Amino acid sequence: MKTWFHSWRAAIRIARRDAWRAKGRSALVLAMIALPILGVSAFDLTFRSAELSPAEKVDRTIGAADARFGDPQLGGVPILQDPEGETGVPARIRDDEQWPSGATDVTKAIPAGSTVLTDRVGSAKLTTVHGLLLTEVRELKASDPVARGIMPLLEGRYPEKNDEVMATSHFLETSGLSIGSTLSARNFEHPYRIVGSYELPDTLKTDQVNALPGAFLAPYAKAVEKAGLPAPDSSVSYLVRKPGGFTWNTVQEINTKGVLVASRAVLLAPPAAADVPLYQRENRGDYGTGPAGRAAELAAVATVVGLAMLEICLLAGPAFAVGARRSRRQLGLVGANGGARSHIRAIVLSGGLVIGIAAAVIGTVLAVALTLALQPLLEQAMGQRFGAFDVRPLEILAIALLAVLTGLLAAIVPAVTASRQSVLSSLTGRRGVRRSSRVLPVVGLVAVLLGGAVALLGSLVTEQVALVAAGSALAELGVVAMTPALVGLFGRSGRWLPLSPRLALRDAVRNRGRTAPAVAAVLAAVAGTVAVSTYMASREAENRAAYQPTLPYGVAAAFVREEGGRDVPAVREAVQRYLPVDLRADVDRVSVGKPGCSPWDEGAGCGRFEVVVPPANECPMYASVPGGGDPSERFTPEQRRKMLTEDWRCKQDDGGGVYVDGGLLIGDAKLLQVLGVDDPGAVKALADGKVVTFDRAQVDTKGTVGLKQITDTDAADKAMEEGRPVPGKVSSVPAYLVPGDKKSYGIQALMTPAAAKAAGLSTVPLGVYAATDRLPDGEQRQKLDGEIAKLGSDVELHLEQGFVNEYGIVLLSLAIFAGLVTIGAAGIATGLAQADAEADLKTLAAVGAPPRVRRTLSGFQCGVVAAMGVVLGSAAGLLPAVGLRLTEERDQLRYHEMSVAEGWSADTAPPDLPIVVPWETLGLLLVAVPLGAALLAALVTRSRGAVARRAAT
Repeated sequence: MKTWFHSWRAAIRIARRDAWRAKGRSALVLAMIALPILGVSAFDLTFRSAELSPAEKVDRTIGAADARFGDPQLGGVPILQDPEGETGVPARIRDDEQWPSGATDVTKAIPAGSTVLTDRVGSAKLTTVHGLLLTEVRELKASDPVARGIMPLLEGRYPEKNDEVMATSHFLETSGLSIGSTLSARNFEHPYRIVGSYELPDTLKTDQVNALPGAFLAPYAKAVEKAGLPAPDSSVSYLVRKPGGFTWNTVQEINTKGVLVASRAVLLAPPAAADVPLYQRENRGDYGTGPAGRAAELAAVATVVGLAMLEICLLAGPAFAVGARRSRRQLGLVGANGGARSHIRAIVLSGGLVIGIAAAVIGTVLAVALTLALQPLLEQAMGQRFGAFDVRPLEILAIALLAVLTGLLAAIVPAVTASRQSVLSSLTGRRGVRRSSRVLPVVGLVAVLLGGAVALLGSLVTEQVALVAAGSALAELGVVAMTPALVGLFGRSGRWLPLSPRLALRDAVRNRGRTAPAVAAVLAAVAGTVAVSTYMASREAENRAAYQPTLPYGVAAAFVREEGGRDVPAVREAVQRYLPVDLRADVDRVSVGKPGCSPWDEGAGCGRFEVVVPPANECPMYASVPGGGDPSERFTPEQRRKMLTEDWRCKQDDGGGVYVDGGLLIGDAKLLQVLGVDDPGAVKALADGKVVTFDRAQVDTKGTVGLKQITDTDAADKAMEEGRPVPGKVSSVPAYLVPGDKKSYGIQALMTPAAAKAAGLSTVPLGVYAATDRLPDGEQRQKLDGEIAKLGSDVELHLEQGFVNEYGIVLLSLAIFAGLVTIGAAGIATGLAQADAEADLKTLAAVGAPPRVRRTLSGFQCGVVAAMGVVLGSAAGLLPAVGLRLTEERDQLRYHEMSVAEGWSADTAPPDLPIVVPWETLGLLLVAVPLGAALLAALVTRSRGAVARRAAT
């Protein structure tokens, strides 16, 4: 034991001294190991710090209260809820029964003697320096001790009067206002003075204003209704403090009154899943990841970590081999003085141990410092404040041990190689001749075949992505094991090359111990890049083929559906001003009830309309049946399939287009021109006061289209549930059916304002369609977006640019990453080759070789390693991409066959998922990267070396 300890202590001292002497090489290896440790440790610290404890979550959610009472809008019926108090469902209801709805008087469920704080949330368009901003308004007495922790004060003070508010820091930044400024709301000119700023720790990017209870939302709602607009919605909850708090049993008792409760006691100590009735209900449960899912996640993490460690070992291994080769005389002296092979292995392994420990310490310290320094930026990027800075010693220690293990693994092969050198060859500098292992290539070949079989099994039989990934990883490891043999095969092409590349290839083949790891490192990086690039290029081709334009190319559309189109004129003017408009078509929409009602509004005084489809034109599979239910269940799959193929009423549209309420727009012939509908008959029909329709099902036997105005939305909804005709006033308008299958981009019918007025329909402005003579540039889009943002309205803006490739920058980034890894690995191998070939270079110089030979030889040595790794990696990377695409194709094929068998699809052609090879990325890797590596190595190599006597070998 004593001998072992002293020998390792001496080995570590020697390794530490050598590492200090070779600072450049040591720094390179240390950086390769420390950077991943830095990243993983920083991620762990950030994740753990951002992961709030139950107590921190409770303080941010309910402050110092014991519970928050809320209304699930289920009409007061008994409910079942989750322990978090976020989900509530009726306690007694059948699957085919309609859920109850309606408000609940939450105050009746609050125990007597409790301290109660009202928390009401609404929204308003507030005035800012730039215009208007849709902002959340919260009425909560934030200065009350019960609300402590919900909205921490940053500057100023809490509101104390009804005309005072405080705002989030993000609102102040966005609006251009500050403490002391005044603000008001559209349709509500009452001024409020900002007296403080605060933040919402869980949502830092929220624009919110806080006022005292009753100070803003109620008077604002009255002002809005006075202006003829529907009152804005608001929600209310209650912060309750009660001696003894609220246990899970107490929460369940309150649930019987139809009230949702988020209890501090329950959140801090949740009940077991077996004690939660909601989780016991059929088809419901705790949706956390099960044991199988956790095992799959652990396997995926282990695979990623293992491959990352393999990559680092392959990159760092040659660097340790460089150190061992340059220290071979020192190692020979150790052997000459009685040192055993184990002592030599210990010295080289100690080099990996020293570098690994240094990388672990430096990476961990930098991770802590970096996380602390970047915490404010990380909080802003993530949109939430961290909790306490959370350091898990065991996790940090495990990550640090990975660095030590990586350093040791990277030094194993150089250590074994160095220990096998004879003392004489180490002292004289002779390299000797060593045959490559014959077992390793066989093992690699078996791994390649087995991995390929597993990947094909996963993609063609079981359709499991995990099997495809596992098989691909196994095959890639097999290729890595075969690398020495494959390098030997590359060497056979050297006879046809000029002097410098022939010498470089011969040197790489003869010294596979340093060439193979570098080639394998390049192979692994390039294989991953090619796999992801091939998969993404294939997905791009699939998305391009399936792309449906929403508008004709270059056409823009902007809609405002709120407040009766009050901001539509400003939107139209902004579109005309900032876009290169060639032709503009203004459009309106039908409005039923108050002019300020939105199309989806179901409040008092609001209604909706629909285009009536005659019963004879309805598809039998979709026509309502008395009593409700699914009408398609009356037909067999064969009947459904026949209707989809032969019955014009059931043929499905190819989709595409912007959403249009009811499919009907109010406009003129300019809209047809913008949409590219060239039909003189449609233009004449509009001039004659007819409805131009693109849907044959809308036209009845009299050649008219029925437009139904529905004023009682509750009665209409009930009629639809029961399969009865919806009550409403129907206006019949003469129609013109556009012949053929002209694409209308979501519009089913069009009529002029005069025709709408004659039919008794009220209209309000909706928006604009604009054809451009060219696509707007980035500056024009930014100006338009900025102008629209000043309005504070919900503006739907569409600009058809055709299919846009979303993966281009990703593919370029992957190619750059693979190129950097390739150049790094090839550079390490070149440095080792120069150390080995110094004697050969001296001989060449002595016999009169020109100075450029040294430079060109270095460049070709680097290029040879890069080229071999890129070629092998490109071939290895295709397997996982092809496997994943075949798996997706099998999945879509199964869904397609099921749809055809059930009669839901008339398309009998099976799906065809393209597999596209990204030739641009491959070309960059196969040509540019090796060429760049060779040129870089040649540029950094000195042309002349010192002429010295070469020792006789």
